[in-house]
Amino acid sequence: MSARDPREPGRASSSLELLFDLVFVTAVASAGTQLHQGVVAGQWSALGGFAMTFFAIWWAWMNYTWFASAYDNDDVGFRVLTFVIMGGALILAAGTPELFASGQSPVVVAGYAVMRFGMALLWLRAAKGDPARRRVALTYAGGISLVQLLWILRLALPEERFVAASFVALVVAELAVPMVAERREHTPFHPDHVADRAGGMTMIVLGEVVLATVVATQTVLAGGWGGSGVTLDLVLLVTGVFLVVVATWWLYFRRELTDLAGHPRRVWAFGYLHYFLYASIAATGAGVTAGVEVATHDAHVSAGAVEWLVGGAAAVFVLTVGVLHRLGGDSVRRCLLPGAVVAVLVLVIAAAGPSVGVGVLLTGLVLIATVVVNQVWDRAIS
Repeated sequence: MSARDPREPGRASSSLELLFDLVFVTAVASAGTQLHQGVVAGQWSALGGFAMTFFAIWWAWMNYTWFASAYDNDDVGFRVLTFVIMGGALILAAGTPELFASGQSPVVVAGYAVMRFGMALLWLRAAKGDPARRRVALTYAGGISLVQLLWILRLALPEERFVAASFVALVVAELAVPMVAERREHTPFHPDHVADRAGGMTMIVLGEVVLATVVATQTVLAGGWGGSGVTLDLVLLVTGVFLVVVATWWLYFRRELTDLAGHPRRVWAFGYLHYFLYASIAATGAGVTAGVEVATHDAHVSAGAVEWLVGGAAAVFVLTVGVLHRLGGDSVRRCLLPGAVVAVLVLVIAAAGPSVGVGVLLTGLVLIATVVVNQVWDRAIS
């Protein structure tokens, strides 16, 4: 397994990578469904389960994506191990309800172990096929395996407070493995390819919000006016969600992020910040689904709970995008200041407690206004 040329022209996502993404979005959907159900039931502890589950999904996806950018030779061994990692994602998705219910899940840990040990085997193949970077590859393989063994041992912890603390500690350990492995030499990933893959995953996670919008629209069309069918609040909700989807796409893709992916130091921020970006979009989809049930009077949770979830997710998204664009060279006035203003406004909307449709619509209008401001600013300095 030899390294690929990081300057290879026209590098695009392979059909195997696209299939990989589709499998992982199943796990994303499972986490979003559990968050939606938790919000509807008034169980805010579901946010913790969502954060934990989404970390496992995102981390396994990102590790494979960056590895494949450097070492995808598309031979039988590479394909088989890729399918193994996909299988682990499906196992993890199956155990997600148990994790949300109890904070621990042997099934989720088993799925994660399949993904991570599969990743370690890929790095061992890279160590054999790329002698110049043998130390880097072996450090990855050893670090991944060691941390994964600790995840398995974590299942034996008896008390909940130890479970939470150990989760944070092992997340730190996971994030440290690439930094330790590449402290002297980087793997030959392709910056354009990595940026393209990150954008593609953004689109796929955003598709979960689009799906929630379609379900909401079907609800509008299927019922009669009033009661549990079509209501003004539901129409406003669908309109607001559409605006959120458009603004989310526009704000993320406002500028190219290849320069960040290729920067020797900022690349870490580029990769790690996408956890908050993907998670916030997925949480928006969960909030929209919960909002439909509130608008149709099928849920007993208050509209405020949905508004806090959608508004909070929007705030996290705009702030994360603002930081990414700031790292890419944009001024504070152009990215961080608008992001902070948007975050305050959407949280004020949630605190005001309007109906769920009005709240989501106002959030969408605030995000669209940010897009307009960005466009005016771009024209002014061009």
